[in-house]
Amino acid sequence: MRWSISLPQLDVDGFDGDGLAFFLARAEELGFEGGWTLEQAVGPTPLIAPLELLAWAAGHSTRLRLGVAVLVSSLHDPLQLAASLTAVDRLSHGRLDVGVAPGGGFRKFEAFGVERETFVARFTEGLELMEAAWSDAPRVTFHGRFRDVDDLPIAPKPVQRPHPPIWFGANAPRALARAVRLGDAFLGAGSSSTARFAEQVSTVRAELDRQGRDPVPFTIGKRVYLAVDDDADRARRQVAAGLHRIYGEMPGLDDVAVAGTPDDVARGLTEVTAAGAEMIVLNPLGDTVTDDREQMERLAAEVLPRVG
Repeated sequence: MRWSISLPQLDVDGFDGDGLAFFLARAEELGFEGGWTLEQAVGPTPLIAPLELLAWAAGHSTRLRLGVAVLVSSLHDPLQLAASLTAVDRLSHGRLDVGVAPGGGFRKFEAFGVERETFVARFTEGLELMEAAWSDAPRVTFHGRFRDVDDLPIAPKPVQRPHPPIWFGANAPRALARAVRLGDAFLGAGSSSTARFAEQVSTVRAELDRQGRDPVPFTIGKRVYLAVDDDADRARRQVAAGLHRIYGEMPGLDDVAVAGTPDDVARGLTEVTAAGAEMIVLNPLGDTVTDDREQMERLAAEVLPRVG
C-alpha cells in the first residue's frame, strides 16, 4: 500500500509558510509517498490555489511527489494549463502527478465561458491539446472543435516523459471507461463512500480488460477524508464540519469519511484497501496547518501500522 497525505490549503488568517514547510519536512521523514492538493476555483472556502501551492511546495521538499486531484480542466485554457503544469513539474524536478476531470452538472460553467452542453467535448479535446504541447515536437499544430493552433512554438517541456502521470477522477460508467482509455491512473473522490468506490473499481478493472490495457501500471487510488481522536464522537463532529465547509450541504456526506479512534480509522482504511485502493490520499480536515500535522503524526504512529 502506498500512502500519501493532503497538503493543508486552508488560509483563514494568513498563509502559514513556516508551518507548511515543517509539515512537508515531516511528511518526507514519515515516509509518505506524495502530498496532494485539490481545486476549488470558485466557492466559499478560502483554499490556496493548488498549482501555486505545489510550486511553493516544490521548493520546500526533495522527495515527496506533488499531486493535484482533480483539476476540472474543462474550465481551463489547455495551453495555459499545460504551461502551468510544466512549470510545477520542472520546479519539482519531475515529481508532479496531475488529476483531471471534466466536472459535473453543478459546476458554474457559465462563469468560465463554457457552454454546459460542450464541457465533456472541451475536456477531451483540451487534454489532447495539452499532450500535444508536452510532446517532443518543438512546434505544435492542432485543429479541433474549440482550438486552432498552427506551427506554435512551445517550450520548455515537462521533465517527466511523455508527460506527468494523468490521474482521472470519474464516477459514472462512461466516465470510468474514458478514464481507462485516456488516463494513466484512477483516483476515487473523497466525496464517494467506500462502497461506491468498490463499485467504481470493479468497473475500472472490467474496462482495463475490455480495452486490452495492462492493469499493472494503471494505479487505482482514493482520497479519504478522516479524523482520528481518542474521543470517537469528537472525531466524527470534526470531520463533518470539515466536509460541510468544502461541499456545503451536498447529499451523502455522512457516509464518506473515516473517523473515530485509531482502531476505528484503521478498520475504515482496511476496508478501502480491500475495495481495491493501491494508493490512498489521507485527508485530515483541520482548521490549521498544526491541526493537520498532528493528525498526520497520529496516522503514521497509531493508525497505518494497524491497517491490514
